Amino acid sequence: MRCTKLAATIFLFFTTLYSCKNEIRLQTEAETKTKTIPVFQALKTKGSITIDGLMLEDVWGSAEVGTFDYFYNTEKPDDKQKSKFRALWSEESLFFFFEFEDNFLTARETRRDGVPFLDDCAEVFLIPVPEPLDTHFCFEINLNKAANDIIYFNNYYQENHVGFKPFNPEYKVEIMYDGTINDNSDIDGGWTMELEIPIATFGFLADFEPVKAGNKWMFLAMRQERNEVEGERRVTSTIFPFENYKKDFHQPQEFGFLEFIGN
Repeated sequence: MRCTKLAATIFLFFTTLYSCKNEIRLQTEAETKTKTIPVFQALKTKGSITIDGLMLEDVWGSAEVGTFDYFYNTEKPDDKQKSKFRALWSEESLFFFFEFEDNFLTARETRRDGVPFLDDCAEVFLIPVPEPLDTHFCFEINLNKAANDIIYFNNYYQENHVGFKPFNPEYKVEIMYDGTINDNSDIDGGWTMELEIPIATFGFLADFEPVKAGNKWMFLAMRQERNEVEGERRVTSTIFPFENYKKDFHQPQEFGFLEFIGN
């Protein structure tokens, strides 16, 4: 609980610190172009969800299915592999399910707060309000369930962007895979990841725009796809399009909405 309160306080402090700068930036963007923010819907679940990486509950079948159709840094014909994404919510938690086709399962990182994003990795970024603040929560988890869970600050100081790694919340994750990891002598089938994030993770920050039907948070879901054991080359794909991906994907102005709907 102390960790959650600390994370929420840090998040709010820096969000407030940059509010004036954000106002100017957003006004400038509004003057130069009008952008339609894409929306992905999270369906409310009335029953319990077992985090097992299998998606056996019937409610998953009623959830919206998103695909990661926007690819970046592709070099080879088989770099564009299919992905599916679903989201649910309850009074206590957010639930995410990733489903990936993957010919070459690859993951080397095993440490928490390491570099799982250089492996086959599922990622979700969340801002618990419907505005593109400069600060967001990141959950990046690879095939080994090694997580880089951070609070990310854009333009923290002198144009530097930083991740606050001491943010280590508790959540549930399970992964299932079809194939062999780090062995490109065969063709693999793919992998799934199921993730439950308690709403309490966001502390009092979740009170500004509560998780309830009709409300929205800013968010991004994406995939890092690594097909070679050696080196650091990977392909990124996202649920929403990015216009300026050369910088990085921690750009809230490129995020979409996660809309909470009833069931």
